[in-house]
Amino acid sequence: MTETLISLISILLGIIGAILMGFTFKKYSFGLVGNTISGVFGSIFFIKFFGRLGFSPTFIVENSTFNVSLLILNCIVSFFGGVLGLLLIKIIDFKMNKKAAN
Repeated sequence: MTETLISLISILLGIIGAILMGFTFKKYSFGLVGNTISGVFGSIFFIKFFGRLGFSPTFIVENSTFNVSLLILNCIVSFFGGVLGLLLIKIIDFKMNKKAAN
């Protein structure tokens, strides 16, 4: 697996996390397209932000070896990054609509 493939898998897991969150909790949903976009950005943000701790795709395939435990950690962070990305966008949407109503 290359770093690019690991990054794409991470983004896919972020999308799945956001879509599942929107499907499970309807009040947090922005529809399929909105959930997908928030999952992509949430996943990318969390992997870039927390990946510096040592589980970014670069560290997973470092020195031509493959570290499975770092890949699992990367996948978990990507999934929850998509979920938290959707929550953050919903909070921003709520605050903006609240100010517009006043």
